[in-house]
Amino acid sequence: MAGKSKRKNKRKRSTAEHYIEYLGVRLAAGVLHTLGVRRSLRLAMKIGEIMWDHYPKGRKKAVENLRSSFPEKDEEWIKQTCIKSFQHLVMLAVDVFFTTKLVRRDNWRDYAEFINAERAKWLMAEKKGLIMLTGHYGNFEIMGYLMGLFGFDVYSIARPIDNPFVNKWLYSVRERHGQHIINKKGAAKVMPELVKKGATLGFIADQNAGRKGIFVDFFGKPASTYKSIGLLAITENLPVVVGVCRQRMGEFFFEIECGRIITPAEWQDKENPLKWLTQEYSGELEKLIRKAPEQYWWIHRRWKTRPEDVKRKRKAKAGKN
Repeated sequence: MAGKSKRKNKRKRSTAEHYIEYLGVRLAAGVLHTLGVRRSLRLAMKIGEIMWDHYPKGRKKAVENLRSSFPEKDEEWIKQTCIKSFQHLVMLAVDVFFTTKLVRRDNWRDYAEFINAERAKWLMAEKKGLIMLTGHYGNFEIMGYLMGLFGFDVYSIARPIDNPFVNKWLYSVRERHGQHIINKKGAAKVMPELVKKGATLGFIADQNAGRKGIFVDFFGKPASTYKSIGLLAITENLPVVVGVCRQRMGEFFFEIECGRIITPAEWQDKENPLKWLTQEYSGELEKLIRKAPEQYWWIHRRWKTRPEDVKRKRKAKAGKN
């Protein structure tokens, strides 16, 4: 109850405060463009180190998550991996500012390469509907941008940024070359129509889903995962592609790797298709992350909700009834 009360009493920022913040973001973008992409990435890495030193709450969470996910690793490896993870967080912001400025259809090979992506591209080109999943890893923003740049009909489901001015500006940047962004809150109403016209729907699939989610194994721990992705795939008979986008450390260059493609035929005979599919794509995402774990957002509260917490709440609710 105390946590809920605290969130409810959190003061909302005024329009003026939002606009000042927006001006600050635009100023930062201007400074970065003046510096150029290489110097901006070096600056981002330095800011990431500062975050590690001066953000104890985030540092603690990242270390806890990484330590439990890689129990076989020593403390020095965990520390260095966490520092790089903080650096990648900041570098993502730099990447977003430079992507539309630098990457074009005629020069994209200077900045990216695709790994094992041909089958996924064919599925998208067929326009029979497809779900594409990734996680809080590397540069997930550029994946949708490149797909839109190539003319694929891609819709990314995203939560809007709290600041409406920053949100509008970033949406315009992301949608400038063909990518479409759908507000997460209203996505359920429009997704069936998008599926009918054969669009590709992109989701970040490693969000904590709270007590209403389905628990699957992720890095050896139960993680509450949204049911909506699996239900959409099963209901609409859609293939599911799991992919990630890694950044070469300190460079504006990206490796976009497609992992497993899970087809509807695979879950048809399963006793619990939803559970099976959710576990399969979560497991594939984990496999891809393990190739370069320093690029995952270990600060992310992926395992916030625990099965025992859900059981206690259900028992308490049953007792009241």
